[in-house]
Amino acid sequence: MDEILRRIGKDIRLGLSLGLGKPVELVNALYRRACADPSIKLTILSALSLEKPSGASPLERAFLQPFVDRVFAGVPDLEYVRAQRDGSLPANVEVCEFFFRPGSMLGNARAQQNYISTNYTFAARDVFDRGCNVVTQIVCKRVVDGRTFFSLSCNPDTSLELAQRLEESGRPYLAIAEINQNLPYMANDAEVPDTLFDLVIDDPSCTTPLFSTPKMPVTTPDVMIGLAASALVRDGGTLQIGIGSLGDAIVDALKLRDADTASYRDALAASGVARDSAELIEAIGGTGPFEQGLYGATEMFVDGFWHLLRAGILRRRVYDFWALQQLINDGRCKPEALDPVVLEHMESLGVRVIRTQDFECLQHHGFFTDDTRYQHGYIVAPDGERAVANVADPTARALMARCMGTALRRGIVLHGGFFLGPRAFYDGLNAMTQAERDAICMTGVNKINQLDVNPRLYQHQRRDARFINTGMMAMLSGAVVSDGLDDLRVVSGVGGQYNFVAMAHQLRDGRSILLVRAVRDTNGDSNIVFNYGHTTIPRHLRDIVITEYGIAQLRGRSDSEVAKALINIADSRHQPSLLARAQQAGKIERGYQVPERHRNNTPERLEAALAPFRARGLFPAFPLGCDFTDEELMLAKALKAVKARAESTPKWKLLLTHLLHGRREAPTEMRHHLRRLNLEAPKTLQDGIARTLLLQALAGTA
Repeated sequence: MDEILRRIGKDIRLGLSLGLGKPVELVNALYRRACADPSIKLTILSALSLEKPSGASPLERAFLQPFVDRVFAGVPDLEYVRAQRDGSLPANVEVCEFFFRPGSMLGNARAQQNYISTNYTFAARDVFDRGCNVVTQIVCKRVVDGRTFFSLSCNPDTSLELAQRLEESGRPYLAIAEINQNLPYMANDAEVPDTLFDLVIDDPSCTTPLFSTPKMPVTTPDVMIGLAASALVRDGGTLQIGIGSLGDAIVDALKLRDADTASYRDALAASGVARDSAELIEAIGGTGPFEQGLYGATEMFVDGFWHLLRAGILRRRVYDFWALQQLINDGRCKPEALDPVVLEHMESLGVRVIRTQDFECLQHHGFFTDDTRYQHGYIVAPDGERAVANVADPTARALMARCMGTALRRGIVLHGGFFLGPRAFYDGLNAMTQAERDAICMTGVNKINQLDVNPRLYQHQRRDARFINTGMMAMLSGAVVSDGLDDLRVVSGVGGQYNFVAMAHQLRDGRSILLVRAVRDTNGDSNIVFNYGHTTIPRHLRDIVITEYGIAQLRGRSDSEVAKALINIADSRHQPSLLARAQQAGKIERGYQVPERHRNNTPERLEAALAPFRARGLFPAFPLGCDFTDEELMLAKALKAVKARAESTPKWKLLLTHLLHGRREAPTEMRHHLRRLNLEAPKTLQDGIARTLLLQALAGTA
């Protein structure tokens, strides 16, 4: 701390990694020093500050505490997050974030005021422009031949770009690494020399357990959305998905499609998607097993990709030379069996002179043998013979053919910007061999979320891209709301969603798929709306929207066609009002009616459609693992029922229920649950009502 103050001064602009990569011990030390010394101005520039779940009520907190104590044992807390939440941040500490944990800051005026709206690809630029002078994150290390290397591991997303901007600016700054050896060592672009950092905190006390994100249950709407989305993924293509139950549902469906194609197709038929979107599925997706496999290009490396890797689905490898990748895509180069004819194919694509960086890339991938050299524009064979490095020259081509390897190597199955997930995910990455991890390239979002760095290469790598993201609401114009409300409050942030939607339109065979649950869980309101006062994805970038009731193909469609397609996948309870609004506005002709096959969009139909498959053990609530115990799952379900009943029932009826039933003795098997929730001997009327409702919920009589 003294060294930071000595070299930077008392105006500290701290740039922190998004999510997992924050060095909690160092950040807490900085925060405490600023709290103790008001002359220090501390500005924290970051995104997605992680916080353990706590619960909004005493009942929820009592339920969560044993879970938190078990799952988050040893995970340190970010002290500024706690202060930000309870409103106790001192005046000399400012927290500016460009992405919130969804919904976490809706009621926090100071956090809302300090929010920075930016695309993920602009984050490094904006943090730099805010005067960042200290940049820090957790890393892991390894020593090779006496030299120490660091891995940015979970967060090379913006770090390298920010460091480059700071270095080129000449601005005084400090780069600080805090070593946490629990991080998986990711190589490739995430591996950096020790010279990148000015200060390194290397102490065993900093190797703490990593913050994890426990799994949430996959609901019936999630399953239906996941099924529909999975049918639009093309074998041999590219996939991007996000965190949460919708991502888990897609992975579960993809695994079923590959392992049990017959059951998968039966489920698609039962959902109605196979009937209503057959042409679209045939044109851009598929329902068969994955013969070629998928490649992942995703800002967030979620554990779903790890499950796809284990299932053998994530296995299409990409290579970093554009012509080589194009020839592989065309079937004119077999990575497992190189043939000299590929040199002629390269010439046909316009490859002529091989430059130094081209040779190094090709040799890295095994195209040239390790004992072949490049020297001043010449290819030098192992026996010393040389030729001008020009593929168009027959003599040079003949020499290059002698210098070729037998098969390509070091292909990448996934490029990711950052990772975050459950404990099993981290354990799984650490259990992989380094060679297995080397097939995963963690890198900057400037490379992943756009095409700008190397458009020709990325277009070939990202063939048949399906960029799948989640929205909150879809308007009948095709615009989508994903990050905020019409009163300007921010729910989460744009992150990289806009980047991926725009990139899907740039790629010749790319598609943007936005997932929107048809209704809100809290009140049943429609998430398909006529219009809304905030937009994340504008209408001119409309493409594909999926709800639990089907797929709306919007790209290139007229406004009338778009509105009709979205009404068709809305909940039927809301279709009449949506249609009336659209007709009133002149966007749908008078007399039009919702087609008969779309008028039964109800939760009951979905449950009935899935019931036979669930009876066979398919589509479980936690398809990718669960951190909750059986008791916690049961209590969570009961508490959800209690909360719903309390919110929908007049208070006098709740009181009457308690007076009639509250004095009954709890069954022996339920007393342990009451003790866990501090309801065995209620001290207040509110607790007494909660006890009564809970017992009824557990008994199935709520």
